[in-house]
Amino acid sequence: MFSKLIRRHAAAGLYIASVAAATLSAVSLVAYAQEPGTVRLFKVVSPRDDIVVGIESGQLGAGSAPDVQRFAALLADKSPVTVWQYASQKDAGGALVQAPLRQVALFKNELLRIEPYSTPLAIKAPAAK
Repeated sequence: MFSKLIRRHAAAGLYIASVAAATLSAVSLVAYAQEPGTVRLFKVVSPRDDIVVGIESGQLGAGSAPDVQRFAALLADKSPVTVWQYASQKDAGGALVQAPLRQVALFKNELLRIEPYSTPLAIKAPAAK
């Protein structure tokens, strides 16, 4: 009877360990997708439609302001700005990723709204397309 109890606890321990490992891998995927120094995603909302765009963090310039504020300032200063439109796609291995779709030009417009966009998916850089 004591050996059955030990086996049950061991099985429960393995189950908890596997759940913990799955949770850690999911958390690391989110951290990888939002790693600094890579592509930052934003949702650009206009009266007509909304799209997800990506810009390399180096293009946003240095500063302590939030990324979305630096992107809005870049657009205000250098309109039009050419960026990549992003969409969910499967990579060669079959995993779902955020990948560049096409280049689009954004023009300064008073009706345009820019929001930060977060995703649990890995983000592919435009050169890696």
